[in-house]
Parts: sequence; C-alpha cells; structure tokens
Amino acid sequence: MTAAYASDPGASRGRLYDEDGSTFRSCFQRDRDRIIHASAFRRLKHKTQVFIEHEGDYFRTRLTHSIEVAQVARTISGALGLNAELTEAVALAHDLGHTPFGHTGEDALSELMSPYGGFDHNAQALRIVTALERHYAEFDGLNLTWETLEGIAKHNGPVSGDLPWALAEYQKLQDLELDTFASAEAQVAAISDDVAYNHHDLHDGLRAELFSTDELAELPILDACFARVDELYPGLNYYRRRHEALRRFFGVLVEDVIADAQSRLTELGPESADDIRRAGLQIIRFSPPIFEDLKVLRSFLFERMYRAPSVVAMRQQVTQVVRDLFPFFLNHPENLPKQWRKDVEEVASEVALARIVSDYIAGMTDRFAIQCHERFIGGLEISASGR
Repeated sequence: MTAAYASDPGASRGRLYDEDGSTFRSCFQRDRDRIIHASAFRRLKHKTQVFIEHEGDYFRTRLTHSIEVAQVARTISGALGLNAELTEAVALAHDLGHTPFGHTGEDALSELMSPYGGFDHNAQALRIVTALERHYAEFDGLNLTWETLEGIAKHNGPVSGDLPWALAEYQKLQDLELDTFASAEAQVAAISDDVAYNHHDLHDGLRAELFSTDELAELPILDACFARVDELYPGLNYYRRRHEALRRFFGVLVEDVIADAQSRLTELGPESADDIRRAGLQIIRFSPPIFEDLKVLRSFLFERMYRAPSVVAMRQQVTQVVRDLFPFFLNHPENLPKQWRKDVEEVASEVALARIVSDYIAGMTDRFAIQCHERFIGGLEISASGR
C-alpha cells in the first residue's frame, strides 16, 4: 500500500526539458533505467570502495556497493509504503560522482581544485546526470525528474553555505530547494548507504585479514549476532559462522531503520511528500541506541581498516597519481581525448579549463588513472603488495 507521504510519479515536478511520457514506465522508472545505462554507472565497476580495484576480486567496488545500497533501499522503501523506483534511482546514482581511488582520490582532487571552486562528489554526481552524459539528441545529461535530481543533491540533508560550484551552476537552471530536507525516498537511499557500507566493510576487512572474527564478536550488536549463531549452530565452520553473524547484523540495521521510521512517521503524521521535506529533521535514520553502537563500530573500522598501515601506504601512492595527473592535463590539455579537447577550445579562462580537467580525472576508473600516469608521467609503480 502506497503511503500518503510517498512521492507520486503522477505528480512529479517534471524534467528540465519536456519529453513525451512512456506508455509502460513511470517517470521514476525511466530515471532508474537511464542511470543504469549511463556510462558513469558502468565505470563504477572499476572504482574503489575501500581497497583499490586491482587489489583483489572479492572486495567491493563502487558498483557492487551501489547495487547493495539499492537492494537495501528497495526493502526499506517497500516496508514504509514509499515509491521504490524513485528510491532505487537515487540509490543507484548516489556515488556516480566519485573519483578513482574513492575518498582518497576525492580528497586529492578537492585540494587541487580549491582555487577553482572545489570538488564534491555529490555535486559531481549531479553534474554527471545533468551535463556530462552526452548521448541524447535533444539535451546533455540524462534529463532526470526534479525529484531524482533533488535526491542526488541533498539525500544527506539540506545543503547550505557556500555551494560546490557544480551544484551552484545547476541551481541557476532549476531550483532544487536545497534548504529543505529531501523526500522520504531520498532519505531511505541515504540511510541504506550507511547500512550497506557498515555491513560490507566488515566483510572486506575480514577478507583482507586486517582484524579477526573473534575481535568482531566482542563489538556492540555483533556480540549478540555471534552469540545467536553459536546457539543455533554450535561448531559451525569458521567462514559460515562469520557470514551468518554478519547476515544477522545486516538484518538488525535494516529492521531498526524501518521500526524507527514507522514510529517517527506515526508521530509526525505527514500527508504529502512535501510534509516530509518541511519536517525540519531527518525522518529516516537509525534509532539512538543503534546509532551509538555504530559509533563504536565505526571507530573500530577507522583504527583497524581505514587507517591500517597497508591501506594508508596504498592511499599515499594513489594520491600521487591524482596530484600528478591534474597539473599535467592542466598544462598539456592537448593530451586530453578528442571529445574533451573540443570543450577546451571553447573555454577562455584557467578556471574553466581546470573544471574540464577535474571532470575528466573524476570520471576515470582506478586502472585507467594508473595507466594514464604510466603513459604520460611514469616513475610510480602501484602494486597490491602492501598487506
């Protein structure tokens, strides 16, 4: 049953460029499908989540992460009576703007772009779907609905202060009401991101042998999950035991979000999607006890995984790749691919050129960035021998 506060595709605020509607798909379904078929979405296959893409076949990439986020988002959306297609569209698009090498690459590019308006991966995702995907005859971008663009821009909450330049540029064309919260569907996509990475980063850390199963079994939430598995399956194989415990941990997070959201929605009593936007607080989130427990888990992951010596060493190497490529292309734009050189010919300032170079580097996969570095600069060997 669809809730009163769900986003209604029939009442969408529409697209920047008018199009005829589909005979068999809602506008949000078309948004989701366009995102899946976008070049930027395919490139997520070879972009870092935590471990650099070439370090192993079993680690998550941005693509597998995005698929996991979408799965969680559809589950929560369905339980709350929301529009599953809009939720999935935002979930699948939320990481399109990530650079090669994950947050490490983003930090490097953000520093390099500081004189030219900065860099932000959420704003870059919006730029990709509104300008950089160039496949359609009548417009640049994917011409997504207002609701999907709103969700991409502010699924983590209102955006205020000095806007990232890419977001500020689009805001001139279409007001995304950045000072309010997003729809319930976009909020579900945001919390699903948290659920997914809290779960799969534990999986990946175990596979990388950065910590042990016994250490996880002593952490909040996980201690009860392991105890339940041991009660049900005494003597279970090591790998199956940890998988069963992490599966239950995953379920605890999803069920907590649903139960807390149902309670908040009952208290608020929203009668429309706009009531959610004007509520003045994030409606879809973890309950306070689970949120506090997750702080402990995140602290553990920061110390044992994200700041592990082998991970830090790899990040230093790939940071240098971005730091070298940016000034190279800025000073030698003739080495950009043909379609990018055409854009360069039309700019008249260093700022505009820097933004083109930033767009190009941000769109690279891990492997392509490394190959470009070897081709144009050389002298830096990236290996997976850190662990």
